[in-house]
Amino acid sequence: MSQPVKLSWKSEIFPILLILISLPLSFYFYWHWPSIVISHWNFSGQPDGYAPKTFMAFFFPILLLVMYLLFLIFPYLDPQKKRYQEFAPTYHLFKSLIMLVLFIVYILAGLYNLGYQINIAYTISLVIGLMMIVMGKYLDRIKFNWFMGIRTPWTLSSENVWNRTHRLGGRLLMIFGLVLIIMPYLPPSLALAAFIAGLLLLLAGTTIYSYLIFRQEKTKT
Repeated sequence: MSQPVKLSWKSEIFPILLILISLPLSFYFYWHWPSIVISHWNFSGQPDGYAPKTFMAFFFPILLLVMYLLFLIFPYLDPQKKRYQEFAPTYHLFKSLIMLVLFIVYILAGLYNLGYQINIAYTISLVIGLMMIVMGKYLDRIKFNWFMGIRTPWTLSSENVWNRTHRLGGRLLMIFGLVLIIMPYLPPSLALAAFIAGLLLLLAGTTIYSYLIFRQEKTKT
């Protein structure tokens, strides 16, 4: 069976290194954390969730490994597997970005629970916001498939709808990324409202737009 997405050391070395680095870190955190650690923070960066250190120490390395394996497996399961090679660089970029952000969140949470003074609200919002902006810039390069991208009934019914929706979705994703970056600088109530508005704009905007383009396409035919 041929590979839907060609793999090379250049494409795989970075995510593999993230997994390998996270393994000794998990034991270091486990040995140095208190028995109960902070696992979640609110929009203001205040702790509002706790978990046993065993769970927190080993959850993220396992998550990184599972995420990497899913990125390897998904193209083989996709009926549109032949299309993946058309956007292979973007596929590898998204894989590395998502895993990098998970790794950074793990490091930040680990250092915070070791007693380092880190503003979680600012740093995590910045990291995730930048990821959204980069992904938004390259979103329109994703070709028609069943696993990655904006999947609505209408984008999955027409490649033209897919392509046009992803062009709009990329811009909306970049806007949402900017919202995430500025959120920590806003009052908590306004930050929550901005987050909800940005998320609704992204989800509803792409869904409604894909439907309208689909209807327009059907009317022409």
